[in-house]
Amino acid sequence: MRDFETTRRGALAAVAGLLATPALAQAWPDRPIRLVIPFPAGGPTDVYARFYAERMTAELGQSVVTENRGGAGGAIGAMEVARARPDGNTLLFGTASTHALYNLVTRQPQYDAAKDFQAVATLGGGPLCWLAHPGQPGTLADFLAKARTARPPLAYGSPGTGTLMHLATEILKREAGGVEINHIPYRGAAPAMNDLVAGTLALAVNTLGAGLALHQSGRARMLAVASAARAPQAPEVPTAAEALGRPGFTAVLWHAVFAPPGLPPAVLARLSAATNAALSDAAFRTRLNAAGIEPAAPGTPGSAAAYIAAEQARYRPIVEAIRPELDA
Repeated sequence: MRDFETTRRGALAAVAGLLATPALAQAWPDRPIRLVIPFPAGGPTDVYARFYAERMTAELGQSVVTENRGGAGGAIGAMEVARARPDGNTLLFGTASTHALYNLVTRQPQYDAAKDFQAVATLGGGPLCWLAHPGQPGTLADFLAKARTARPPLAYGSPGTGTLMHLATEILKREAGGVEINHIPYRGAAPAMNDLVAGTLALAVNTLGAGLALHQSGRARMLAVASAARAPQAPEVPTAAEALGRPGFTAVLWHAVFAPPGLPPAVLARLSAATNAALSDAAFRTRLNAAGIEPAAPGTPGSAAAYIAAEQARYRPIVEAIRPELDA
């Protein structure tokens, strides 16, 4: 009898939980939502996150408040969200760095990008571009030809070792036949851009949005953009695939929204639907394009997780190839 009573109570509790899920979805969000940006203010991730928060505030009828929690290459902010209550009130504006590259480049990672988060949606992001000093050759093909014979070797600057910009440029070098261009890691993109304009660097890599002003002012020349098609903001610049003759070559500093694991399915579904509504809005997409951001197509949490896993698999070979540099 006692076993029967225990079973009955367990069944009633389970049913109550199922009945509570729609109620939770209807009640949520009942207070402001915290969107953690795991990088300092002012960068491309911060810009997109604030656009997204503004749009989601309108979609959900509740304030979405951004909070910058930079440090350790995004790991500090990411871990804070992973440990938060899975109630939909704390979200992470993650990136390729925090969820495709972190577990690849970090020898002792403090979180598992797949297991410690619930993917909500991929949002698209900024395609990378390569910019040369105006005194360098004006096309990527000519720049690479010069690099093959330059002694000492030419150098390129990135925002840091193990960043997407670094890894994508190493892939570009291999796609170009293994050309030698030395890597100089900086503490962020801005110092690298300053040295490029000053002529200390021959080449630098950044996002399209960050590189457009330099290109348009003539202080640097954009040689290629790593998007699937030419960027409408700079249609004269070939894609990297065109310039290299390597169809399919792209590199995007993409963004995605994550929640702590264990998020109620109904809350996840509402978050996904609200994000898809934002990504389907023409005015929102136009605003992103103006900032050099390519928005993603609407999707599902499952498609987001699959995309992130594919990006990890894509960059794993280059990480293994340059492991000595990463560990230095």
